[in-house]
Amino acid sequence: MFENFLEGLRSIRSNKLRSALTAVIVTFGIMALVGSLTAVDGIGYTLNESLSSLGANTFDITSINNRNVSRRGVKESNFKKLQFNEVKRFITDYKFPAVVSLNAQLTGIAEVKNGSKKTNPNIGVEGVNDEYLFVKRLLLESGRNFSSREIEYGNKVVVLGKKVFKAVFDNNENALGKSVSFKGDRFKVIGVLKEKGSLAEDNFDNMVFIPILVANQLAEGQGLDYSMTVGVDDPTKLEMAMGEATGIMRSIRRDQIGRQNSFYIDKSDSLSDLNNLMNIITWAGLGIGFITLLGSSIALMNIMLVTVTERTHEVGVRKALGATPLKIRQQFIIEAIVVCLIGGGLGVILGVIIGNFFASFMGIESFVLPWLWMMVGLIVCVTVGLLSGYYPAYKASILDPIESLRFE
Repeated sequence: MFENFLEGLRSIRSNKLRSALTAVIVTFGIMALVGSLTAVDGIGYTLNESLSSLGANTFDITSINNRNVSRRGVKESNFKKLQFNEVKRFITDYKFPAVVSLNAQLTGIAEVKNGSKKTNPNIGVEGVNDEYLFVKRLLLESGRNFSSREIEYGNKVVVLGKKVFKAVFDNNENALGKSVSFKGDRFKVIGVLKEKGSLAEDNFDNMVFIPILVANQLAEGQGLDYSMTVGVDDPTKLEMAMGEATGIMRSIRRDQIGRQNSFYIDKSDSLSDLNNLMNIITWAGLGIGFITLLGSSIALMNIMLVTVTERTHEVGVRKALGATPLKIRQQFIIEAIVVCLIGGGLGVILGVIIGNFFASFMGIESFVLPWLWMMVGLIVCVTVGLLSGYYPAYKASILDPIESLRFE
């Protein structure tokens, strides 16, 4: 076997042009396979990150909106809104690997003031806990997030949205440690958010954030509409996390067995949409690679048939010296596999480079090394060499040695 491998290398060296053309054919086939799948992996990695920031790995728990209407003569159930003590108990009891953010809108028509400067009366005031900014992927331009102590004791501190900051402070002014006023109270600024933009799910730039306990106090007895967002560490366990959350909330709300939930729990469909899209793109990449490899294997088989014809006299000499048909088959098959491995190795390298180039051309910054597809590419090389080389090898092994020796 080892001697056949060396013979394959000697044959490649003695027929450099033909071997190079054969290797190039395989190179293009593997490059198409690995390149397309590398680009798919790069796109999928970036989309996963983007959708994670948009809440693809989260689900929401909110109150059911009671409209006191009837459908087909049956009146809708009237459920109480989520209470502050209920959401606090849920956060304490929920032990799943996840983070739970809590928020409630105090008002959407606040006017924020800083000395003589003030905003329009259209600022949203949101009461939040210390996990809210993280779950919503809100980044700080300056300052810090709320501490757990500030949330627990209801300190009068505030994080400003970017538009609010621009309205009440000068561009180069340091707002940290200074005070702003709204809803009849003064709040110390501890942070300013980076601009989120108009495409965000909420108008975060035009909002201010305060501890949830302070928002509850400023509501003056009017019940706030509390909402929780649960961010799961592993998106594949989202359904499991939702099931556990449903069980805990039903226990807290004392929902009877067989009755519907007295709360609303919902997840984003972005992740499942992404998975479906990525499956389609992956299969498309596999299809492109398969068609290219099919063409490569046919071309390789044709070249190997030409090789057998050119070396008919050599086969006759080998058989005259005692080579069995099995040894002849091994020689030609191993030669085909060696050529494929040389071309395939080059194809894998070029495929990774070209795949990442196309991914970067589409705005994907991450460089991807698809180890799985690289291994698949090399395995496919051996398989293509085996399948493409078998028929020519078989044809060589059944040649008559006398006729072969006479062949010119």
